[in-house]
Amino acid sequence: MSKVTIIPPTRQDKAGKIRIAAYCRVSTSSTEQHNSFLVQTEYYRNKFQHSDTEILVEIYADEAESGTNDMRENFRRMIKDCHRGRIDRIYTKSVSRFAGNTKDCLQYVRELKTIDVSVVFEKERIDTAQLTDEMMLTIMSGLAQEESVSLSKNLKWSIRRKMQNGTYKSPNAPYGYVLIDGKLMISEPEADVVRQIFAWYLNGYGVRQIMQMLNQAEIPTSKNLEKWGKAHVRYILDNEKYTGDSVYQKNYTTDTVPFRTKKNYGQLPMYYVSGTHEGIISKEIFEKAQALTAARKQAIPYTKMQYYPLTKK
Repeated sequence: MSKVTIIPPTRQDKAGKIRIAAYCRVSTSSTEQHNSFLVQTEYYRNKFQHSDTEILVEIYADEAESGTNDMRENFRRMIKDCHRGRIDRIYTKSVSRFAGNTKDCLQYVRELKTIDVSVVFEKERIDTAQLTDEMMLTIMSGLAQEESVSLSKNLKWSIRRKMQNGTYKSPNAPYGYVLIDGKLMISEPEADVVRQIFAWYLNGYGVRQIMQMLNQAEIPTSKNLEKWGKAHVRYILDNEKYTGDSVYQKNYTTDTVPFRTKKNYGQLPMYYVSGTHEGIISKEIFEKAQALTAARKQAIPYTKMQYYPLTKK
């Protein structure tokens, strides 16, 4: 019989304490949010303060408007620190805090496993260091995705109710306005620019000419862009908010993950609310501008298009 010699392993476990990172995430749009940033960060500091085996390296925290928002700068920074060898294990409150959908959750968990970094989901009592937990993780991340979808639907229902009864407040201020305590207030001298744009348009100038005149006068845009564009001018000419009224739900968000914002071409009802704020121009001027736009569209010649054999095919 052949002689077998056992060769002991030469690579030992990491010396010292396990380096821990905690990841916290709070949905600021949720009125029933029980765990704020301060509560979660304080919880993890106390949890590892007197640990003999683990040491807290850093707490990574992100703030999002909804459970599906993917703008997570600190989360991405944490993943980079894992690849740099600064972290051995990640603690997080739940699967829904770690990722908003199944695909992302499994992708990151598997990525971290390749570099020997485990993730502990406290609410679900899942430790990815145990291989048998991957099936459970798939189930829980699926539930987390459904939870995010449900929260999104509830939030949209609440917003639509406010649109229906006229109590909805726009989160953004168009050019010529500023938001003060949730109300649109006229901002000068931007409001004078809006009035000038409508005056030029009604006096026969086209959108391109108005854009060129604004750029030649070096008038700054609302987004501090270098130059005005035709789309920006057209947005002002077509925006009913400059009359003091508001049309809600011009765009809508899809109900499935990944969520996408689409223009409402009649898929959902829109809500016209009069007198939501002080107008910059009169309704008469706005209606004249819309009538002029419609007349110019009808007057556009299509003779050039007739020379193409596949036109409208």
